[in-house]
Amino acid sequence: MTSPIMTLDRTDIRILDILQKDGRLSNIKLAEMVNLSPTAALARVQKLTKDGFILGYEAKLNPDLLNKSFVVFVEILLDKTTPNVLEEFTDAVIQYSEIVECHMISGGFDFVVKIRCANMEEFRKISGQVLWQLPGVKETRSYPVMEVIKESSQINIKQPVKK
Repeated sequence: MTSPIMTLDRTDIRILDILQKDGRLSNIKLAEMVNLSPTAALARVQKLTKDGFILGYEAKLNPDLLNKSFVVFVEILLDKTTPNVLEEFTDAVIQYSEIVECHMISGGFDFVVKIRCANMEEFRKISGQVLWQLPGVKETRSYPVMEVIKESSQINIKQPVKK
């Protein structure tokens, strides 16, 4: 079976790389950057979107200016990992905007979540009123972030492609 990325040519990869760095780029400028006509560039972007390579566009907000610069990663251990407990937990996590990421992991804990809030006082409230109210939570370990060294949602797509 062919990997989906192998269906992309160099121009598709270039378009994806450019757009993930600047999703507001005009179609005309994008076309110039990849040496296509505006019509051809737009068709490529539409196909990449239709095929699921482009999931959407969003603005990156400044957490400092919005009083949400305090980040805490929390490991969560559930009391059991039966399908119904996992489903209840994941359905509940989705409801809380304070939880900006949630990943099921392997190892000593079942999930790791990323919380973004104003400060430690607010996190303590979230811990008691949100995290410990999630279905099946048995144990948590919290890791407040002291300094962000690197944070990105960009994906390295510089991989071999068909010619």
